[in-house]
Amino acid sequence: MYKAVIFPILSRFDPEKVHYFTMGCLRFLYRFPGGKALLKALFELNDPLLLTSFAGLTFKNPVGLAAGFDKNGKWVDELAALGFGFVEVGTVTPRAQEGNPKPRLFRLKKDSALVNRMGFNNEGIEQLAENLRKRKSSIIVGGNLGKNKVTDNALALNDYLITFRALRDLVDYFVVNVSSPNTPGLRDLQEKGPLLEILVALQKENQEVRKPVFLKIAPDLTNSQLDDIVEIVTQSGIAGIIATNTTLSRQNLQTSEAEVEGIGAGGLSGRPLRERSTEVVRYIRSKSSIPVIGVGGIHSERDAREKLDAGAGLVQVYSGFIYEGPGLIKRINKSLLP
Repeated sequence: MYKAVIFPILSRFDPEKVHYFTMGCLRFLYRFPGGKALLKALFELNDPLLLTSFAGLTFKNPVGLAAGFDKNGKWVDELAALGFGFVEVGTVTPRAQEGNPKPRLFRLKKDSALVNRMGFNNEGIEQLAENLRKRKSSIIVGGNLGKNKVTDNALALNDYLITFRALRDLVDYFVVNVSSPNTPGLRDLQEKGPLLEILVALQKENQEVRKPVFLKIAPDLTNSQLDDIVEIVTQSGIAGIIATNTTLSRQNLQTSEAEVEGIGAGGLSGRPLRERSTEVVRYIRSKSSIPVIGVGGIHSERDAREKLDAGAGLVQVYSGFIYEGPGLIKRINKSLLP
């Protein structure tokens, strides 16, 4: 019903407005008497065989929601009712920022893809922390950390420390995001020197709480750069890698070149990213035993299995959740049972 009726209607409207509309509807249903129970009955699959131990944490299932969907941690309880094993909030920055000018989110329906240039729009670390303090569900939550656009790269470490300290008691794991293409100069922090400085400093800060810290990387890195990432992660002692963020590539799209050019800059997610993100997962795991969370182009049970077979310990969805609907999570989990 979702793909046949609901999505075709929603896709006639601005994607960013639809996002807030649908989440408003979900919240209304969740809070309506009996709504929470109905959502759980429809979308949740609880089976002890789905329990997944990863990076020292135990997840009720291995399917999570990627960062960017709930930037401000407003809907964690509602999303938990849809059957996710974990939810990653953010990307959050120390100070609130509006992000890039609108429109900044676009659908490539022929490719089941999205292009976004959101630019870390969020309400700031204090608001995210306040929202997380109010949550009721016990679902595992990750905090995706970024830097403000106005913060010079030379001072980026301070932004990551501020957000880390504010969330240390409110999330179960942390993610260092230096791979979004929509903040000018951010991807320069993936270079060996500045990245190692950030990760080592966060690990030092992490000595008290000892929670997993992951690095989210771009799919556009070369094998040589991935080798550097493996070395940096090993040297810094962080828990693992999330592979991957959105891509700058526009290759092999069914959407017309004119339409793609008309959309302009931004990171591409969805089906076209599936193959490359899986390649990155497989490459990292072939070079190391570093734990990896696989994300990128998961629109089906087969896509999720592909990431797991490539070596990922967990998977995350975003564009697939939008195109396929909330039933995707339950279908993936059901397919993972013996």
